[in-house]
Amino acid sequence: MTIFEQFVILWVVIDPIGTIPVFVAVTAGQAPEALRRTAFQAAGVAALVLGFFLVFGQFLIDALGISLPAFQIAGGLILFAFAFTMIFGQPMNGSGATSGGPERGDGMPAIFPLAVPSIASPGAMLAIVLLTDNNRFSVPEQAVTAAVMLAVLGCALVLMLLAGPILRVIRASGAAIVSRVMGMVLAAVAVDNVIEAVRVLILEG
Repeated sequence: MTIFEQFVILWVVIDPIGTIPVFVAVTAGQAPEALRRTAFQAAGVAALVLGFFLVFGQFLIDALGISLPAFQIAGGLILFAFAFTMIFGQPMNGSGATSGGPERGDGMPAIFPLAVPSIASPGAMLAIVLLTDNNRFSVPEQAVTAAVMLAVLGCALVLMLLAGPILRVIRASGAAIVSRVMGMVLAAVAVDNVIEAVRVLILEG
């Protein structure tokens, strides 16, 4: 898998653009300094969560005795359900929080709902595990995936810092269109995961 392909997958599941409406909603009324602090905290916590799955995700799967094809199929179905909601539901970003006004966290919007589950969404956690499978990817390849993940999170951070001006330009309707296009791409990724897992099961059988 190329770096570009990894970037596209992680961009879709992390969805930096879809984070903008959530960020604007949960930080309404904050001072500029607080906005910047919230953005950096959200990106940092999301990086720690996804980093945990990058390092320990495969060990967790092995400890539970789950085969990778089974995990891929289950993950593909979950990703497809997530994509289905993005396409036909209200504009959202992995948490069930809509662009119309996600609920605030109890004084810690940087952690909930921004970092988890908006940025470090279930789909992003799953994608990280699949992209760093020890049976398919070497340590250097996994390091590249980590770098790509950090690059996407960096984009999410920049977009959060620019959330106000961007949302004024694209408006809620533009954010909804972007969310649905991302949902279509994610649906294709989910189907591809299932097909690949079934192919592996057939070859192993």
